[in-house]
Amino acid sequence: MKRTKSRWHYWLLMSIFLPAVASAQTGDTASTVRHELSLQQALDYANKNNLEIRNAEIDVLLQKETNRQTTAAALPRVSINGSLTDNLQLQKTLLPGELVGQPAGTFIPVTFGTKYITSGTAELNQILFDGQVFVGLQARRTSIEWANKKVEVTQQTVKANIHKVYYQLVASRTQIDLIDSNIALVKKQQHDADIMYKNGFAEKLDVDRATVALANLETERAKALTSINNGYYGLKLLLGIPTADALVLTDTLSDEMIRGGILENSTYTYNDRKDFQYLELTRDFNAYNIRRYKLSKIPTLSVAGSYNKQLLENEFKFNGSWFTASFVSLRLSVPIFNGFATNSKIAESKLTVRKLDNQLQTMKIQIDNEVVSSRNTLQTSIAAMDYQRKNMELAQEVYRQSKKKYEVGTGSSIELNTAQKDLQQAQTNYISALY
Repeated sequence: MKRTKSRWHYWLLMSIFLPAVASAQTGDTASTVRHELSLQQALDYANKNNLEIRNAEIDVLLQKETNRQTTAAALPRVSINGSLTDNLQLQKTLLPGELVGQPAGTFIPVTFGTKYITSGTAELNQILFDGQVFVGLQARRTSIEWANKKVEVTQQTVKANIHKVYYQLVASRTQIDLIDSNIALVKKQQHDADIMYKNGFAEKLDVDRATVALANLETERAKALTSINNGYYGLKLLLGIPTADALVLTDTLSDEMIRGGILENSTYTYNDRKDFQYLELTRDFNAYNIRRYKLSKIPTLSVAGSYNKQLLENEFKFNGSWFTASFVSLRLSVPIFNGFATNSKIAESKLTVRKLDNQLQTMKIQIDNEVVSSRNTLQTSIAAMDYQRKNMELAQEVYRQSKKKYEVGTGSSIELNTAQKDLQQAQTNYISALY
């Protein structure tokens, strides 16, 4: 009865969890798109579809538009205006009557102007020198480099996360394979114990122990499948793949591949790191503010010109006499005092640059520590992986010998269960070493 319930429990769990994992790993028939990706293909796909990378690329376009606005400030501004005025009732004014022979002290009403006034004006304004505009023009190239570097930093971050999740999911195949092999062993152990119990060569306790061990393994497998399934959803998010699409990972993972990742070359430069390059450009970009505010203290020079045509008539027509007016002006603006606001902005910009200098020094120390720590950790992990693999092989041999002893009656079920648990723990340790 126990054996029947255990089998029913096993197939129930498989019916729940296997479809979900099959959808994530090998594709759902209802999915519209199936993606079979190696690691390199996954990285290429993410570069085109990851939303964080796309937003960083949009930031480059936004910076280009900002630079166009900066350039526009240094270009001439030309405008043309036209107007047509109908004076419905002209304003009257009073003039002394003596002007037209009237008695002194009298006034006569007089109307000035025409009913219709038509005019057209062309205006030109051009900055000849403005320190802030000049610095803005100089900073355009650095600003684009800064925005492009942000894209590279985002790509590098996404790439690192994809490497990690991709190989974790690949390694999880080994985890499932090991759990399945344990389930097969324990099911065989349960079957043998049941037969021996029915024939009087084992206790009911031996069957129960095997049943409990099998249930624990089935639960462990179900949890592992759920974790793997969630991992696929996370990888899809990194890649920019719709959740409903199927994803298959085509690369494999071996001890040799992991061992090949050891940092053999002890030489490196800080500029190998995209985030260091980005911070350097951020520092340079902010340094332009110091120059910009300093140059805002010196005079600005601009030129303006206007050309005007005007038609004055009491009748609505355009073929009368047009009067012309024009001028050219040179304007010099000299800043005298603004309450020390400019000095404060200069000081603030200098402090910001100092902070960025400190951050660069901190990052150098962090990079040094990360390189040494990563090299040591990786070498230790390689040694641990080799040790745990050998330990797992030894545990498999111990279990095999314990099973033989149990089958011929020279070993106990406790010894066999202990060997099985030791094997399971050794396999878990090996999987942990792979991660």
